[in-house]
This record gives sequence, structure tokens and C-alpha cells, in this order.
Amino acid sequence: MTAQNSHRPLEGKVAVVVGGSGGIGRETCRMLADAGAIVVVGYRSGKDKAEQIATGLAGEGHLALPVSIEDTATIEAFRDAVADRFGRADILVNTAGITEPVAHGDLDALTDELIDRIFINNWRGVFATIRAFAPALKASGDGLIVNVSSIAAFTGIGSNVAYCGAKAGVDIMTNSLGRALAPAIRVMAVSPGAVDTQFVPGRGKEFTDKVAATTPLKRITSPVDVAEAIAACATHLKFSTGSRIVVDGGRHL
Repeated sequence: MTAQNSHRPLEGKVAVVVGGSGGIGRETCRMLADAGAIVVVGYRSGKDKAEQIATGLAGEGHLALPVSIEDTATIEAFRDAVADRFGRADILVNTAGITEPVAHGDLDALTDELIDRIFINNWRGVFATIRAFAPALKASGDGLIVNVSSIAAFTGIGSNVAYCGAKAGVDIMTNSLGRALAPAIRVMAVSPGAVDTQFVPGRGKEFTDKVAATTPLKRITSPVDVAEAIAACATHLKFSTGSRIVVDGGRHL
């Protein structure tokens, strides 16, 4: 381990990352493990990929487990598997979600079915995961929840109107639970701008170049940028709860 990684402030803690095999999730798993945590990589599909991520993390004892946030029963089974293996959970990071690009003015294209899928995956699933893990996080005495939101929540500019609404709901959930779960559990939101991943179908180099050119810091948000903010919630921002950290290079300005 290098000198800069020798300090392990999360030693002995168990960090559960839902959506851990995605772009933001993967970097978050890496950073939390570098800080000393044992990491549970929660994945919807792609068992081999998730297990490779877990195996490649610093330290020992990391585990990849399946979970679908569309299905509360699988969330509860996921929680039980974490409890059986580790007997605790100290950090919960909610990075999983879905979206599809729909022009905001095309009201007919935003169907009821798509709206429901977006809210189930980006709001209800997040809440259900928090509900499932809250007792373990409370028992930790120093629990932390980090929800990955989006600047779409407060700009109204995003992949579609329902996505903006669901992420606004995540922000309000963060505020409400930051108050309701204190002092045993802190709740934070990290809000990126457009991130350089394949999260939104159909967005390629032309889109990312345009976003970079119109962002004050002149580049698109990277998964590392977001993961650094998530890790900071666990390692440095110990007196913050119910707050939103914007990680967008000034794109919202």
C-alpha cells in the first residue's frame, strides 16, 4: 500500500454499495476499500463482473451479492445475506437507478409505464433499501447513508421529466431522513451533473464534448469525481447530514 493510502479511516466498517458494478459504484467500492472498509458490491446482473470488482479491491473479505431494487423481497434477502456474513452494516451507498432519454416537450413519449419504472428504480427502491438496512445502520451507532442524486433534481434539466422528479424526491428524502434518523444515522446526497458513463442510453462522444464545452470547469463529471464526494461523506464530513453535495464542475450555474 502506498504512503498516501496508508491511513485507513474506515477500518472495521462494512460498506454496502447498491449498484456497485456500475461506473460510479465501481469507483466508490474502490475508494471505500482503499479507506479500509469491507465492501459489499450489490449488483443487479453481471455476477462475474461484480465478483471481479470485489476480488480486485484493496484488503480482504469483500463480497458481491445480487439485488434488484425493483423488488423489495430481493432487497430484504440482500440485507439478510449481508447480516449473515458480516453481522453489521455501517455505510449504505445507493447508486443504482435507471433512465431513458425523452424530450421534455414530448409529453406523449413519457408513458405511464416508463414513469412508474423510473420512480420505482430511482425513488421507491432507494427508500426500500434504506428501510431494510436502517436497523443495522442504527445499531452501528455511526451509520451513514449516501444517496446518489442528480443536478436534474433542482435544475429541471435531465434525461426526462420523470427522472428530474424522482431525483428531486431523493433530495427531499435525504432531508427528511437526515432529520428522522439522527443522531445514529447520517444521510447525505451527492448530486453529479452528466457523468461520463453509459448510464443514459444513446449518449456518445458528441454529447459529452458538448457538455464539457458548456461546463465552467470545461470537462464532464467523471465517476471518480462522484466517488470522491461519496467517500468524503464517510471520511471527512462527519458533522454533515441532510445535505447535498453538488459535483458538476459548475454545470448548474
